[in-house]
Amino acid sequence: MSDPTDSGLDPGPEADAEPVADAPRDTAAPSQAFDADGQPVLTLFGLSGRAVPALYLVGWIGSAMGAGLLVVSLMGAGNPGARWMLLFGLVMAAIGLFAAVGSQAVERGRRPSLAYRGPSPVLTFLVAVVLTLLALVIILAPLSAFGVDPGSPVGTLVSVALTALVYVAVVRLLVVGPGAFSWADLGLGASGSAAVRDLAAGVALGIPVLVVTIGLQILLAALIAPVPAILPAAAGTGGLLLDLVAAVLIAPIGDELFFRGFVTTAWARTLGTNPAIIRGAAFFAFAHILTLLATEFGNGAATALSQFISLLPVGLALGWVFLSRRSLYAAIGLHAVVNLGLLVLANVAKG
Repeated sequence: MSDPTDSGLDPGPEADAEPVADAPRDTAAPSQAFDADGQPVLTLFGLSGRAVPALYLVGWIGSAMGAGLLVVSLMGAGNPGARWMLLFGLVMAAIGLFAAVGSQAVERGRRPSLAYRGPSPVLTFLVAVVLTLLALVIILAPLSAFGVDPGSPVGTLVSVALTALVYVAVVRLLVVGPGAFSWADLGLGASGSAAVRDLAAGVALGIPVLVVTIGLQILLAALIAPVPAILPAAAGTGGLLLDLVAAVLIAPIGDELFFRGFVTTAWARTLGTNPAIIRGAAFFAFAHILTLLATEFGNGAATALSQFISLLPVGLALGWVFLSRRSLYAAIGLHAVVNLGLLVLANVAKG
């Protein structure tokens, strides 16, 4: 029996009674495991031991509600209310994922033994995807009302620019802001002539990578399915110029900051250089097949597989040049050359 005085209440007259010999004493208490940093070991669905359990709960509830609303809105496509449900689902998913990332950042920040103490690259990517979709719904819909086709060069430029801006904002808010990485850690430490040399090194390496990529795409077209063009075909010189700005200037900056500067650096800290390059390349390739659309599953799966395989050498080269030179400028230069070559080739093939 536990000591009645432990409760802080008056034990009453029974406290003076002679204790019973050999009476069993309950000393059991809920056990809590701790890690090497002295912090509680957490479970996926548990709130016990969390620094901010409310934030973690909001993360789960918001993400689940958002995902459910998105599924319902897609099932009701064409219904007048589906668009509003899509918008509300994206907002709920964004709130939930932001809360989940915030909770994770707090928990990892309390563990100094971790090589990387920032948010998960995969979870952060989901935040970027949801915010990009939300921005596209809000901005492209009014543009469509003014006759701007989302698949036109103007619509493509807006989409690419929004994606790049979201990547920059997410990295700034969730990675650099809390102190998980500095901008120099992300490969932006060089300046002036050093940055120019890194950019030139990336451009030089991009030429053989482009040749390998083109050869691989020809092989994949014969064995599996043609690899989709890097951007929708543009009509006229003006459209081509807009595509060049989107593919050669804007896309490489946003993609490299996120996939190499953030993702590959985070995995290099936790896994080592070679696993980070391989995993980063696969993640980069997977992210770029998410936008593919197809009316038939078999053709869509074959096209996605071809695109995924064709992007792997590019992703591996980008990861290698980034980590070997510790420069985002080198990766941006390589990425820009590959995009330029593929875009020109697609327009030449179009005739």
